[in-house]
Amino acid sequence: MPSTLTSTLLLTHLFATVAMVGVIWIVQVVHYPLFADVGTDQFSTYEQKHQRQITWIVGPLMLVEAATAVALVRWPPAGVALWMPWTGAGLLLIIWISTAAVQVPLHESLSRGFDVETHRRLVQTNWIRTVAWSARGVMASLMVLRGLTAGASPAG
Repeated sequence: MPSTLTSTLLLTHLFATVAMVGVIWIVQVVHYPLFADVGTDQFSTYEQKHQRQITWIVGPLMLVEAATAVALVRWPPAGVALWMPWTGAGLLLIIWISTAAVQVPLHESLSRGFDVETHRRLVQTNWIRTVAWSARGVMASLMVLRGLTAGASPAG
């Protein structure tokens, strides 16, 4: 059976990743599309509040996810193939780069006022993060299954 530290690492990583999968799907399918319905007079204020308030949710989750992803690459648990934490870390790198290079600048542009084309690009490019986080959710789940069952003997 894995150590308590290994189990805690795997489960913490899974929690942060799956929470972000849920957040990104809500943002992608519900929240971002509704930006178009806010109204131009209130949009700048709405967008600025969105950026501030969403950070309180995604910031800690993303930091925990990144820290545990690095730990899993550095100390891969028994039973977890090496490619799994590396693939997960690669997907996380894609997410962080997309966030910094694409979504944050689009949000900054929208904070100055609603623009149909900028909004369209935000929704469209956010699929990069949605797909990558979804794949990470699968990967984190597989790592937990393999890592927590490594060395377990069948009952009976």
